[in-house]
Amino acid sequence: MENQTAVENKPANSGMAIAAFVLGLVNLIFWFIPLFGFPIGIVAIILGALSLKAANRWAAITGIVVGAITLILTIINAILGALMFM
Repeated sequence: MENQTAVENKPANSGMAIAAFVLGLVNLIFWFIPLFGFPIGIVAIILGALSLKAANRWAAITGIVVGAITLILTIINAILGALMFM
């Protein structure tokens, strides 16, 4: 009889889901600086979308939602900042 151990099959993109979540939270701080808000928000959305099938699906969805909200806030901030100097 062979000893078989259970191996947890965790999807490889679980780290990307956590990264999307963290970047979404970090972008809550940096949305008011468009130079930082655009790339962080876009990366959070992309990583969240790529990792939707991960074990940490909640982290991927949260990363997408918070990344999208802060990206919209960044765009609004950039537009208002440009209009202020016209």
